[in-house]
Amino acid sequence: MIRYVLFFLFILNISHAVEFQGDFEQGSFILGKTDSKSNVFIDNRKVRVSKEGFFAFGLDRDRKNNVIIKIQNKKETKLIEKQVFKREYKIQRIDGLPPKQVTPPPEVYERIKKDNKLIGDARAINSNLIFFKDKFVYPIDKYIITGVYGSQRILNGKPRRPHYGIDFHAPEGTPVKSMMDGVVTLVEKDMYFTGGTVIFDHGHGISTLYMHMKDINVQKGQKVKKGQIVGTLGQSGRATGPHLDIRLNWFEVKLDPMTILN
Repeated sequence: MIRYVLFFLFILNISHAVEFQGDFEQGSFILGKTDSKSNVFIDNRKVRVSKEGFFAFGLDRDRKNNVIIKIQNKKETKLIEKQVFKREYKIQRIDGLPPKQVTPPPEVYERIKKDNKLIGDARAINSNLIFFKDKFVYPIDKYIITGVYGSQRILNGKPRRPHYGIDFHAPEGTPVKSMMDGVVTLVEKDMYFTGGTVIFDHGHGISTLYMHMKDINVQKGQKVKKGQIVGTLGQSGRATGPHLDIRLNWFEVKLDPMTILN
């Protein structure tokens, strides 16, 4: 269940309010706003604060601890502790995958390592863009959701890592849209697991990743607008049929894409 809650925390001895939008539950994207001159730390990790006072962070799928938010200016420091609520995740069984994609052969390990490095580098970008503060749109118009965030995957009868995205099933060749304004930070047409892959930077470590694409119509470094056609849906990489797998990240933290769509 995805809910949006707006918290107004008027902090004693600090002359400004702190606002949070989003659920404090596992997998959630959280949008914050405070005085632009403040420093903000999430669990002792300093985050960007825009000139308008916006900041962003996310909560891991399996997070068990409360989140500690520190708001600091030249005179004062205030700690805010928020409980992180636990979610229940589905079990998803997928059969019929080629064995080499469930358990890759040793000869492709270096390729997978290179792919992961490229994705990790793109997700590590900490730009001053603030597109993340606006409403995201769905990447395709007509679809069936066939996979959800957090589900434990059983591939060919063997337990594997959880699924960290949302799978949108539609006919191959369906136009795919950018969910939000951003800058393209990665374009790869043939990654081992993800096939045709694009990453968009929306600012402050918030990024979206599109995978299994057939055609890609953007280039690295290109600026895109919300709703712009960026390619077509495919079944490249590890896929049992045509679909678009969308991922949302706050740097290395994998978030539920539905928390920016609902």
